[in-house]
Amino acid sequence: MRPEKRRRLLLQGGALLMLLGSSLARSARIMAVRLWPARDYSRVTIESDEPLRARHTQSDHPPQVRVDIEGLQLQPVLRLWEGKVAADDPNIVDVRITQAATGQVQMLIDLRHATTAQVFQLRPVGNYQHRLVLDLYPAKAVDPLESLIADLRQRGHRAATDPTPPADPLGDFIAQRSQRASPPAQETGRASGATDRLLIVAIDPGHGGEDPGAIGPGGTREKDVVLQVAMLLRDRINARPTMRAYMTREGDYFVPLHVRVQKARRVQADLFISIHADAFFTPRPQGASVFVLSERGATSSAARWLADKENAADGVGGVNIRVHDPSVRQALLDMSTTAQINDSLQVGSAMLGELARVGKLHKPRVEQAGFAVLKAPDIPSVLVETAFISNPDEEIKLRDVEYQNQLSEALMRGIERYFAKNPPLARNRTL
Repeated sequence: MRPEKRRRLLLQGGALLMLLGSSLARSARIMAVRLWPARDYSRVTIESDEPLRARHTQSDHPPQVRVDIEGLQLQPVLRLWEGKVAADDPNIVDVRITQAATGQVQMLIDLRHATTAQVFQLRPVGNYQHRLVLDLYPAKAVDPLESLIADLRQRGHRAATDPTPPADPLGDFIAQRSQRASPPAQETGRASGATDRLLIVAIDPGHGGEDPGAIGPGGTREKDVVLQVAMLLRDRINARPTMRAYMTREGDYFVPLHVRVQKARRVQADLFISIHADAFFTPRPQGASVFVLSERGATSSAARWLADKENAADGVGGVNIRVHDPSVRQALLDMSTTAQINDSLQVGSAMLGELARVGKLHKPRVEQAGFAVLKAPDIPSVLVETAFISNPDEEIKLRDVEYQNQLSEALMRGIERYFAKNPPLARNRTL
């Protein structure tokens, strides 16, 4: 072989090695690993500066999921996840992460029970780069109605120690499920201000998990403060012998908008309250607001802007669009009735009047826009913006437990005012 040809081949081989080396060097960089445990499901999110390719397998005996990630070198930030699994995690027992081969990382996840795993990609959005998401759903899905009945049964056990316990809420609720609508002759009782059945109020703390919601100038996250207010309201509702609260989320995890609606309908809620903390581009806006659904467009440009922002929560929180049926979702979110909107306006007016006693109002009337989370056709639904978290003064108030108590008490008074004038009839919806 001529020296020139040998030299050319050596140069070509060296270039190939350099190309392979640079390819390995360009392995995706892991920015963060986040774990969101919940009874409904546990989510693992791996954020990286480039898309990750992954495939997974799972087994039920023993319950385990294996995830192989291609084009990745094992990095210290990945190993941190192994220590993040809490002892009381409802779904995950343990995690082991190894470098299975050059450019391939393997994750073995030991589970508490049979699980359905979903692995999918999310494109960059907001402050997030590329995300690889692993959702672990119990094979036996958590039923909102079973959860509510279990809570009612536990409440009944506590009431048994009371020397003068109230009527059995569990027995009443189960009996009411099978009732038909009351005959017209009995409907005159609606205006009397009394009801003889358990009232279910669905409380929906906005955002959660991967979706922090708005963030105040001091770093306060909307998802945290609205959950705190929601839990205070829950406790007030549950203290009433004729009421029971149902939370669409009870911790820091993501719930898609349509699932929040489905949960409320599953428990036959008599009222749906979504709690948020508003934000704007500037720190000047302030005050509480109440919104209901609109079929004819938003009542103001600000209401339209807010609805668009809240409806985008699924994109930030992370919905697996590959397994979601868009036709079912659209059918659900398109359902609305004039009666539902009229009832919602009454609820909103009652709440706005009570919120005015706590602090400033951003607008003196209930506004309307196309909020996806308010589109249950058979449940009066309101979205409450408790304050502007983007306003430094209101951010401080939102962090204050006393102010949170005042907000929850105002919402409670609004609920009681509405039901006093509009006691629901017997349940006539099938589950």
